[in-house]
Amino acid sequence: MQNRRQFLQAITLVCAVNIAALGCSDTPTEQALPAGSKVIALGDSLTYGYGATPETSYPTVLAQLSGWKVINAGVNGDTSSGVLARTDDIIKLQPDLVLLGVGGNDVLQRLPPETTRDNITATISKFKSADIPVVLIAEPHFSTSALFGKASDNPLYKEVAKSQEVSLYSGGWSEVLSDESLKSDQIHANAAGYRQFAEGLHDYLRDEGWAQ
Repeated sequence: MQNRRQFLQAITLVCAVNIAALGCSDTPTEQALPAGSKVIALGDSLTYGYGATPETSYPTVLAQLSGWKVINAGVNGDTSSGVLARTDDIIKLQPDLVLLGVGGNDVLQRLPPETTRDNITATISKFKSADIPVVLIAEPHFSTSALFGKASDNPLYKEVAKSQEVSLYSGGWSEVLSDESLKSDQIHANAAGYRQFAEGLHDYLRDEGWAQ
């Protein structure tokens, strides 16, 4: 009986280790932010809401869905270096969470991928040093074919998220910008596109535990 009990305990331990290693648990990994929490959406024109109105930008829609105070810190045409330069000012606002989406303009301006990667990494590092959590948002790797067809995420986001150990919301913008009915032009969403993105992001944040 003693040997059987020890055997069952050993099997249970092995199963628990395997589940942890495979990431099979559905338990949220983050603590939910209450209504009224300060969340900053930091990025470029996709964050700003170019092609629609301020009322239909994704940060505004996300605020409605989550109950958070979502500050739109998107700047049209901003690059990863521009966002990095604004990081200190964002830290002064003491947000509870930063949603970071930038890099598309770097590709359009043909900046070296290494520069974009380094800038995004440095931005995340600054927030982590200030004890401010970050969710990284993947943007499409704009190419000639992607501009007129199906967009896909730039692979550097997955690399940065892994190296910096931050959450990554992937596929949201690529899905929107692959659907002509959700676009205001070849690289921006319309009101319906921004809403779809915000709803998808909210679902992701809820699954991760950030949103209720």
